[in-house]
Amino acid sequence: MCKTVNRYEIVGSFLRPEALKEARSAFEAGNLTQAELTKVEDQAIADLVEKQKKAGLEVFSDGEFRRSYWHLDFFWGFNGVEHIVRDQGYLFHGEETRADSARLSGKIAFNPEHSVFAEFTSLAKLVAPEKIRQSIPAPAQLFAELVREDNEDWVNRFYPNREDLYADIAKAYQETLRHLYDLGARQVKLDDCTWGMLVDKNFWETMTNGEYDTSALQELYLKLNNEGIQNLPEDLKITTHICRGNYHSTWATSGGYEPVGEVLFGQEDADAFFLEFDDERSGDFSPLRHLPEDKFVVLGLVTSKDGKLEDKETIINRIHEAAKYVDLDRISLSPQCGFASTEEGNILTEEDQWKKLQLIKEITEEVWGAA
Repeated sequence: MCKTVNRYEIVGSFLRPEALKEARSAFEAGNLTQAELTKVEDQAIADLVEKQKKAGLEVFSDGEFRRSYWHLDFFWGFNGVEHIVRDQGYLFHGEETRADSARLSGKIAFNPEHSVFAEFTSLAKLVAPEKIRQSIPAPAQLFAELVREDNEDWVNRFYPNREDLYADIAKAYQETLRHLYDLGARQVKLDDCTWGMLVDKNFWETMTNGEYDTSALQELYLKLNNEGIQNLPEDLKITTHICRGNYHSTWATSGGYEPVGEVLFGQEDADAFFLEFDDERSGDFSPLRHLPEDKFVVLGLVTSKDGKLEDKETIINRIHEAAKYVDLDRISLSPQCGFASTEEGNILTEEDQWKKLQLIKEITEEVWGAA
C-alpha cells in the first residue's frame, strides 16, 4: 500500500468540543487572551489525538482546532493577503456562510511566521511528525478566493499581468511546503473545492449565460496546483481532497466527476485523491477510469453531514463497484469530508462522529483484512 494512504482514512477536521467553542467565543469578545485560548486549544488537541489513537487511526490531524475555516485562516497567513468581511457569504443549499474572505493587500509572498507552522509543530509534540497529514487549501482555491467578485479589483491593482500572480502563488506555496518539510512534515493534503464547482452544470450555465465550457479554467486550476507543488522533496507525499462544499451540513454544488476526470485525475500531480461519493449528487464511479495506475483513491462513501450510520453491506458493495474502474488494492475508505470544515461543525454529535469512523474501520478490515 502507498505510504500516502491507509485503508482506513479521515479527511482531517473534527467537531470542535464545547469547551473550545466557548473559549473562542470568549476570545472574540475580548474576555480571553491569545495565550489562554492557545492553552484550551492545546488541551483539546491532546484529547483529540488520544481519541484518534483509540479509534485505530494511523495518520493524525489536529482536527483544524486552531482554525475558524478550513481555507481562509491559511490564506490570511501569507504576506500580501488580508482578512476582510464581505456583505454576503457564499450561498450554500439552504444556508448562507459567514461573510469572511481573503483579499490582496500587496504581492503574495511566503511568510516564515505563517500559522500553519505552529499548527504542525504543536501536533508534532504529540505524535511522530511523519504520522501527521497536514491539511491546507489548494493553490487553485486561493486564486478562486482572490478573484471572487470585487476581490478581483485588488488582483488587478497588484498584478496587471496574471502570469506574475500565478508565479507568486506557486512560489509562496513551494516555500511554505519546503518549510513544513524542514519541520518534519512528510504528508500534506490539498483541500480543493474548485473542481467541485466545475462539475455543476447548472451552476456554470447560470454563470456563463448557457455557455457551459470550463476547459480554460480546468487548465488554469491544473497549472496552479501543479506549479505550487513543484520542486519538492520526493518523500513529501501530496494528496488532494476534492469537495463540493461542506458548511454546517449543507453543500454548494452537485455533479459527477466526469467533466473534470480526464484533466484532474489524469494530470494533477497528487499521489492520491480523496473523493466524495456519499450520495447521488456525486455521480457514479466511471470517471475513476482516468486514474493512472500509480495513483490511489480514497472513497468518501460515509457521509460526515449527518449522524445516521450507513449500512455496512451497502458500503462494501459500493467499494466493489468502484473496483471495476480502479484496482481494489489502490482503494481506501474515508468519510466524504471533514466533520467540521468550519468551526460551526456539521449537524451530528461527537458520538456520531466516532461511530462513523468505527464503521469505516470495520468495513476496511472486512474488505481488505486487518492491518
